[in-house]
Amino acid sequence: MSLDSTSSVPRTAAAAPPRRLGLALLIIATAQLMLVLDDTIVNVAVPSIQRSLDVPTSSLNWVISFYALSFGGLLLVGGRAGDLFGRLRVFRAGIALFTLASVSGGFAPNETALIVSRVVQGCGAAVAAPCALSLLAVTFPAGPARTKALGVYGAMGGLGSVLGLLVGGALTEYASWRWVLFINAPIALLVLAGTGLGVLNSGEREPDRLDIPGAVTATLGIGSLIYALSRGTADGWTDAGTLAAFAAGAALVAAFVVVERRSRAPMLPGRLVADRNRGGANAVMLLLGLGLLAMFYLLTLYMQVVRGYSALHTGLAYLPIVVGTGVAAAGLGPALLARLQAGTVIGVGMAMAAGGLAWTAALLDPASSYWTVLVPTMLAVGLGTGLTFVGCTVTGMRGVAPRESGVAAGLLNTSTQCGGALGLAALAALASATTRSRLTAGHALPAALTSGYAAGLLVGAVIYAIAAGVAALAIDAKLTPEEASGH
Repeated sequence: MSLDSTSSVPRTAAAAPPRRLGLALLIIATAQLMLVLDDTIVNVAVPSIQRSLDVPTSSLNWVISFYALSFGGLLLVGGRAGDLFGRLRVFRAGIALFTLASVSGGFAPNETALIVSRVVQGCGAAVAAPCALSLLAVTFPAGPARTKALGVYGAMGGLGSVLGLLVGGALTEYASWRWVLFINAPIALLVLAGTGLGVLNSGEREPDRLDIPGAVTATLGIGSLIYALSRGTADGWTDAGTLAAFAAGAALVAAFVVVERRSRAPMLPGRLVADRNRGGANAVMLLLGLGLLAMFYLLTLYMQVVRGYSALHTGLAYLPIVVGTGVAAAGLGPALLARLQAGTVIGVGMAMAAGGLAWTAALLDPASSYWTVLVPTMLAVGLGTGLTFVGCTVTGMRGVAPRESGVAAGLLNTSTQCGGALGLAALAALASATTRSRLTAGHALPAALTSGYAAGLLVGAVIYAIAAGVAALAIDAKLTPEEASGH
């Protein structure tokens, strides 16, 4: 049964008045914005957290990557749980857990307590995020209304990442780094209140049971691989624990594939990943994540450590990305999707982002001009990621049966979050290694740090260029006139 089939949508969704659907979209979009915003809102506060809690530089990126680790590792489980036990119920539970962990993290007295809170935050987000997208799919009737809602949801993915930097900068500058976590509480309470208004349709539950072996192997496998990269950054790539984590991750992912092939009710049905367009969209989201979180991390350190920007100044410096993402998501992306194949639109977006990162990697030095070096990159990345988020979200959810919308949503989110955690760990490690090499060769600290950041950004540009090729070759979906008009 296709997600594009009106017969698969409950009548309450199809008959819902525009005002009711608008309120439902506001609730879901706010939840998505909050969950994605937390990927980057802590980014700008990292230097302040390091000074406040005396966090070693070698494990500083764990404050960010461990959130992405638990978020990405549990997304498939969260999406499937919503399909089985009720999307609205599971969504509320995820938001509540996320809120409690946010408050706990805000009160964290040391590095360990903060990282534990971030892990629990990620668990709550992993339960809530796929259910939010699944709720959208079963609440909005097929056709223009659902396509428009999916476009807005996709835009929140891009806007949340950059708005987190702006909000994080302001809160760190005028309040405390702890408020980048406390701020989630009032937003989450509003979302929970909104779920009680009766505008969200939870849809029918899938009668099958949760695929426990698949859930365990997927979660532990993804988590082990991300942990291995994070540990390798701090303890070295030949460290016994790092190698053991890599081996365990590879074995568990292989076991997951075997389990899913033999299961009568697999957590990740093969037909979801076998579809060429859906597989391509998820591959691009993985590659997008590989570069995006690392880019924010490296540029934030460059602006604050090398250039001496304040937290607020750093947040404001990211405004061009907000502008670019907004233009792409609100007007340019939908217009292009109405005329061109989705793969072309996504490929153009990733090519623009690749060009932007390459520009900064080539010109970055300790005294680079913000206006000539960073602004062009941020505009290109904003436009490119906006096109990609919207295009991949619509493509990844097209043709999905309502009973599998949760796991399909979880797969999209898993691709982005796992990519973000893996990319941050790998590119941060590359930047650190390059900096150490330059210091050994006698370079001054600012020059050595800048060389490291530029090396990480250059690899990010290569990853994005590969993503552009994947989009062009793997995605050939074309929105129908009815779907396109929904934007």
